[in-house]
Amino acid sequence: MYIIIVGGGKVGFYLASELVAEGNEILVIEQEPAKVQRINDELGDVAVQGDGCEAAVLENAGTGRADMFIAVTGDDEDNLVSCQVARKRFNVPRTIARLNNPKNALIFKKLGIDTTVSATTAIMAHIEQELPTHHLIPLLSLRGSGLQIVEAQITNESPSCGRKLNDLLLPQQTLIALVIDANGNPRLPNGDTELAAGDKVLAVARPDAHDTLQQLLIG
Repeated sequence: MYIIIVGGGKVGFYLASELVAEGNEILVIEQEPAKVQRINDELGDVAVQGDGCEAAVLENAGTGRADMFIAVTGDDEDNLVSCQVARKRFNVPRTIARLNNPKNALIFKKLGIDTTVSATTAIMAHIEQELPTHHLIPLLSLRGSGLQIVEAQITNESPSCGRKLNDLLLPQQTLIALVIDANGNPRLPNGDTELAAGDKVLAVARPDAHDTLQQLLIG
């Protein structure tokens, strides 16, 4: 697989290192000569100097034959622009962008970036799983569907506690996929499934339904 990485900082370097070790053809595009030199010294001749937002640089890099394009610079705008150029001009089938500000995730999605990766969001998801919370916890986005898998923790104070799923008016395009009881036992729910304190509920829902689902399940 031919993969282009824009950004030769720590993230780009270690990502390239792992992908090279797996036998992929890698090209790193980096503006700073010192970083280019370091990558080439460590990994072989896999890095070139240039601005990954410029179409001419991407053309010289053979972006038209790339299987995947990954932008991991420290600037969200640069990551967005470079992925858009790769997608729109060179028809790269898969684009991935690093997000430094997780609030930019929606605009990246609307502008056609396939996947965004935010260290902040990933860390917060782990923190929220360890702390008492009254919020839905996003676990996974289902690519191409606009849906997410979210987790809700049911407590004694939750409005859904003691109620059957048939009695809950779920938002449209929302599905309760799994219920895990306080002992860690999973069960596939049906309309007669009654929620209890300590249950973890995994639901599939659109992001714009999260507020309604949260009020319904957790309060």
